[in-house]
Amino acid sequence: MIFRNDVDPAEALGLVCDTEGEIDIVTEVSPADAGRVEDSEHANLVAIDAMRVVSGLVNRNSAPLDDVRVRKALNLAVDRDRLIREVFSGYAHPVAAMAPPYSWESPDDLEPYPHDPEEGKRLLSEAGWQPDRALRLAATGDVEAVARHLAEDFREALGIEVRIVVIPDEDLVAAQRALVEKNLPVPFDVLVHAWFDLAAGYPPAVIHREYFHSGGAFRVGPVLQQFEDLMGRSVVETDPKKLGEIGKQLDKLVYDEALNVFLCCPQALVAVNRHVDFTGHAATLELAETEVGEGHWSRRNGA
Repeated sequence: MIFRNDVDPAEALGLVCDTEGEIDIVTEVSPADAGRVEDSEHANLVAIDAMRVVSGLVNRNSAPLDDVRVRKALNLAVDRDRLIREVFSGYAHPVAAMAPPYSWESPDDLEPYPHDPEEGKRLLSEAGWQPDRALRLAATGDVEAVARHLAEDFREALGIEVRIVVIPDEDLVAAQRALVEKNLPVPFDVLVHAWFDLAAGYPPAVIHREYFHSGGAFRVGPVLQQFEDLMGRSVVETDPKKLGEIGKQLDKLVYDEALNVFLCCPQALVAVNRHVDFTGHAATLELAETEVGEGHWSRRNGA
């Protein structure tokens, strides 16, 4: 196995789709490029239900987003099916809260917030949202398309103005540091953010904790004592079944409080040479179960 990190992603995709002999596997294929892989005579597309989630971090530090009715209104404004269809080309799953729907911590009876503009408008009005109050929506470049789709939903469903700020790559490190260190007021109402669970064993330990725990890197709001208590119990729980139940309670709490704008869990897309038997894993790239068949270029050439 030879790992190459010196090939431009577009070039690598061309090599696996249009040729044989240089690149056999390309990870992190964009949904926009999925069709090219599917149409290729040399490669197959592998879609993995990955432990990833895209959501909108809600700045709960001040009014009006400290009101759960406003946060629920934002969730009710989102057309998740259209988001997945138009931005992710269908390669994503809608999510009710923060636990991927195929993880064992996802509550069985929890459904994503429906797309209900009328109820969203009612809640927003009830919470006292001012007509001239624009929503500040921020995003990094990798999820800019998600942010623009989200802004359209907020405008159309809730009738509010939205101002989008895309953080340039050169400013990303400073922006991340400000978010993590929490020394300055954050300059957004909602930040579109992508995250993942490296462990794949207990999503709340890596996903929920980072967003909502007192020590979480991405927490943008006051600490919730009920959340702290549940996380405290999970740290010392050794029974897998009981731990799973705590995880479900955490996800239900996050849902009930609408702590984020819940969007979707994107699939990990991998382009693989058609003579390579590749097994995808939910959390990380693993090649222990990968094999090349008799028709692979290396074996045909006697290498």
